[in-house]
Amino acid sequence: MHLGNIFSFALTAALARHTNASIFLRIDDLDHERVQTSYLQDVFDTLAFLSIPYDEGPRDAGDFQNHFSQLLREPLYHQRLQSLRDRHLLFACNCSRKQLAGYEAYPGTCRHKNLDPDAPNVAWRIVTGDQPVVSFHNIDGSLTTATLPVAMTDFIVRRRDGKAAYQLSSLADDTFYQTDLIVRGQDLLDSTLAQSFLSSLMPDHPLQHVSFFHHPLLLNSEGEKLSKSAGSISIQYLRTHGYSAAAVYDLIAKRIHPGFEAGSWQELAACFLKSHSFQTRKKP
Repeated sequence: MHLGNIFSFALTAALARHTNASIFLRIDDLDHERVQTSYLQDVFDTLAFLSIPYDEGPRDAGDFQNHFSQLLREPLYHQRLQSLRDRHLLFACNCSRKQLAGYEAYPGTCRHKNLDPDAPNVAWRIVTGDQPVVSFHNIDGSLTTATLPVAMTDFIVRRRDGKAAYQLSSLADDTFYQTDLIVRGQDLLDSTLAQSFLSSLMPDHPLQHVSFFHHPLLLNSEGEKLSKSAGSISIQYLRTHGYSAAAVYDLIAKRIHPGFEAGSWQELAACFLKSHSFQTRKKP
């Protein structure tokens, strides 16, 4: 958990409170071999340390693994995948990352090979066509319309190991938990477009009533987005070096603008939203 995560959490909490929405804590763990209990517990410890609230979701690592893990919802993902397959909207691909290295977009290598989707070690790709137009709703009530990014051409919906890929599982989870407001960094805008495209192919079009807010990213001194590997800006590192919760929030505020000050998640979110003249529709 690093400063960028907390900035996003603070905005999410503030926007949820402003729109009378519940805050749901969701953790992705389909890459199960990379999941460690200590990493999971760090999420809960950090939220408690910084007094960031949430209304629904797991309360500790054990509760997450027993009741909220994505592994428990794999049958839902496979139902969505089977529906796409039954309507001939995807194809099997056995290309390796090495084969595709250097391409800006998937070159369509396997699109017409008619590979067996049940063959071992093949991914499933959705048929996107030539940069279709996609739209999604913003939190202020406006509509964003854009072409699907080139990098999302025929994007993967099922991995080579047989597990659902991020775009499909994220969409299915939002539907399962009846999510209607999603707050993300601008680096996930392409994913929003991919998921909106995927939603448009499904009979229930699950994202048609969902609103999105894409916030700017916190950057390091070189102008690059903060990385999980940058240990010096992890909350765990700051805590062990004597930072209080208020000091952490003030550190984030000054990364947004040198003149900002904040001692809580409410003050941090208020600084950002005021500086961007933010407007939103309140829910009834």
